[in-house]
Amino acid sequence: MPLALLYTTFAGISIAANLGSQWLSNQLYDGPYRIALSMLVGTGIGLVVKYVLDKRWIFRFQASSAQHEAKIFVLYSLMGVITTFVFWGMEVLFHWLFAGEVMRYVGGLIGLVIGYVIKYMLDKRLVFINKKMIA
Repeated sequence: MPLALLYTTFAGISIAANLGSQWLSNQLYDGPYRIALSMLVGTGIGLVVKYVLDKRWIFRFQASSAQHEAKIFVLYSLMGVITTFVFWGMEVLFHWLFAGEVMRYVGGLIGLVIGYVIKYMLDKRLVFINKKMIA
């Protein structure tokens, strides 16, 4: 499978995990910080899912130790901070503009797609370099 198609597939899986966990969070909690909490939950779930898939199948990376794995995950997460602002910004913008939960998720989807394109470039150049490759 071509790399672009594989990355797109994994981005779709991660987006579904993110938005699905946001939806579930909203179903379980209806308090004053419902939207912020759901965005945090979705971001965390999406981050872990995307990291596992990218590490193994996109960048074919294998850490040399637990410490090395932790270092790479932290660096991967830091690159995600940049793209998370794009994602959250689009989601909040759509929420404010259209005042509906469905449109908030549409904004989140658009923000995630833009963010994942940027994230791939950052990860390729700054995270998964000088790596031990999986055969």
